[in-house]
Amino acid sequence: MLLIGAILAPGKRTVTSLLRVAGLARERRFVNYHRVLSRAAWSSRAASRLLLGHLIRAFAPSGPVVLGIDDTIERRRGKRIAAKGIYRDPVRSSHGHFVKTSGLRWISLMLLAPVPWAGRIWALPFLTALAPSERYCRVHGLQHKKLTDWARQLVVQARRWLPQREIVVVGDSGFAALELLAELAHHKVTSITRLRLDAALYDPAPPRLRGTNGRPRTKGARLPNLSEVLKGTHTRWQPVTVPGWYGEGEREVEVCTATAVWRHGGMPIVPIRWVSVRDPQQRFAPQALLCTDLHRAPEQILSWFVQRWQLEVTFQETRAHLGVETQRQWSNLAVARTTPCLLALFSLVTLLAAQLRPSDREAADSSAWYRKPRPTFSDTLAAVRRHIWREQGLLTSRRNRHVAKPRPELQRALAYAICHAA
Repeated sequence: MLLIGAILAPGKRTVTSLLRVAGLARERRFVNYHRVLSRAAWSSRAASRLLLGHLIRAFAPSGPVVLGIDDTIERRRGKRIAAKGIYRDPVRSSHGHFVKTSGLRWISLMLLAPVPWAGRIWALPFLTALAPSERYCRVHGLQHKKLTDWARQLVVQARRWLPQREIVVVGDSGFAALELLAELAHHKVTSITRLRLDAALYDPAPPRLRGTNGRPRTKGARLPNLSEVLKGTHTRWQPVTVPGWYGEGEREVEVCTATAVWRHGGMPIVPIRWVSVRDPQQRFAPQALLCTDLHRAPEQILSWFVQRWQLEVTFQETRAHLGVETQRQWSNLAVARTTPCLLALFSLVTLLAAQLRPSDREAADSSAWYRKPRPTFSDTLAAVRRHIWREQGLLTSRRNRHVAKPRPELQRALAYAICHAA
């Protein structure tokens, strides 16, 4: 009932709002629904594993499993929100303007897979964890874990669930840490992130000669910084066409690539393939990427990396249509469960839409002043809602003209959904 209510509810996703839209406004034992999140014993990790299995079978049955990882801030205030902290607001901040916000930091692992009726890649969340603030860990006597530590745990957990599949993880520059890259490479997971232009890159260590004393070498000669490679006159640039460039279709860029060893004092040594990218039209600044699979082509690395933008789209869609940041739970367990459930609701709606008829899920909300060639997530959510209302006996086909009057609970639920849409 909470799942159906979360799909149908407009505006806030509080438990009472879900009960109203589900026709349970007169339910006297409403506290039992609150306890599903605050007290009931169920494993969110087991639920994530089931959800990932359904997503893999529906949208990625073969080929590499491409996962995206990113963090987001849920703006929450109040004395009872114990795990909150003060973070940089990624939405309101810019390169020259720093804005702080109070909230909860979540790190989410999503499946990047093509959705047939949308004609594009969607980021489908399946595993989300709360990364408490440093102050919360200090007060409760816990060891504070960095964001890269949480990322390592999430990706290794996904590797255990998919032992036979090839996994590729795409992240932003915040996950370009040698400890994280080395650990994921140890578990046979390919990582793709941004790379600093001043990173210390070296040739591989030369073969050790017989009879040589001392510790074996870990690196070869120092290579020029990538900033120097970008300015070098002898750099050979290769034109590459990248499909799906941040929602703009195909985009032609120039790349140069090579392999190297990334090393820093006291850190693990990670062999990488670096790819420098520049725009012939100079619409964006030159940048560099890294891939821990040395045999990947630069076209494939770029194609996977540009899919990372869909994570930001998913975060925005869940705020706009699924009520993230509108829930009002206070207990620690309910806070830790509600946001991952709302993010996973994005994937559940997509799975439910995959079971509908093509004519139902492919209908886009077009008008005379706005032509929409492909359905978006809002259209997909509307199609699932329409099917649920039809199953409840409210929406019927034109052929069936003798329709029973909807029961009073359903009438009140519909009136709540329409009148309280804002």
